[in-house]
Amino acid sequence: KQRVKRREQNKLKRGADLAKNTVSQVWEIAVPIAEELGLILWDVCFEKEGANYYLRIIIDKEEEGVGIDDCVNMSHAIDKPLDDADLIDRQYNLQVSSPGIERKLTRDFHFDYAMGEKVILRLIRPCDGKREFNGVLTGYENGAVTILLEDEIEMTAEKKEIAFVKLDDFNM
Repeated sequence: KQRVKRREQNKLKRGADLAKNTVSQVWEIAVPIAEELGLILWDVCFEKEGANYYLRIIIDKEEEGVGIDDCVNMSHAIDKPLDDADLIDRQYNLQVSSPGIERKLTRDFHFDYAMGEKVILRLIRPCDGKREFNGVLTGYENGAVTILLEDEIEMTAEKKEIAFVKLDDFNM
């Protein structure tokens, strides 16, 4: 049983490493294409959901929001370079979208972008019986996220302790 469990853990780790490597390679291909289209590459995700794999490319725009035409243009522009690079050895679905109103903050530049904005921070494990906190993003340094809670208390959590941080645009 122990050997089977270890084999399954190693398989999961290899899958996570493959996804991470795929994401970084797709990122390198996608950045110049997005810039050429006047877009910002917000994120890239390669995930398995059920029996299907999804390569998600999330784009943004500096001034106005992302429209359907921006997504279509990015999808068409990146399709051939992805095929030529032949990075993914299995069938997958390519999805290009905007980050949405409650965009997730995962990369360093996301936190710079959202500094001073209202966010929702959810911890992996509860702190004082609570997992979800609302506040204003006041700091991000060396993987530590600091928010000012509604009761004017600052809270800092390491990224490894956080399930997600996303903009709280619905409570503005």
